[in-house]
Amino acid sequence: MMLRLRVSFPDRPGALGQVARVLGTLGADILQVTVLERETGRAVDDFTVSWPGTVDAETVRDRLSVVPGIRVEAVWPTREIPGAAPDYDLLKHVATEPGRAIATLVDAVPGLVSAEWAVAVSSGSGELVHRSWQAPISLDETGGLVGVKAADLTPLRPSLLSSGRNRLMSLPVPDTGLHLVLARTEGPSFHRAELDRAIRVVEVVSIIAR
Repeated sequence: MMLRLRVSFPDRPGALGQVARVLGTLGADILQVTVLERETGRAVDDFTVSWPGTVDAETVRDRLSVVPGIRVEAVWPTREIPGAAPDYDLLKHVATEPGRAIATLVDAVPGLVSAEWAVAVSSGSGELVHRSWQAPISLDETGGLVGVKAADLTPLRPSLLSSGRNRLMSLPVPDTGLHLVLARTEGPSFHRAELDRAIRVVEVVSIIAR
């Protein structure tokens, strides 16, 4: 099965190799490594791995955490394709049909940041304008965003939010009066590096759409 692991470890020579060796001894095949952070003497990386058979997140966490210095922040299933360039594919489709730029963005952007669904929300009314195929039909209690108001979903600046099991990312789409809201219900909160990547893609999409 395909898993994504968010791992924190000491930022020193050889530490990444140690993590890779531990994963190898556990039978995991590392397909991709994404560097998220190098601060305060520690590194945070996302590993996309192929794990033989079926394994639960707690088992993976327990096996890795016994190694001194390694801290497993999250383990969750993923459908991403290692080595793919979904951001380039998204921009190609937007450039081909700019009239559908927002719909294309909403449909494709979850794959860029390992989100499960995305919606475009009107910044003024909070009305749901477009939704990806896994998104809730509405953003009230039936959508699982209990207690989240439209004002919370449409902040002035790109923001990371949470509601129950939902880890949310919200960012304004320039010159459209819309906010893009992405959700992850399995795995950790979005990292700042993931937010920055989404911001850059949204900015380019909005330019092409104009």
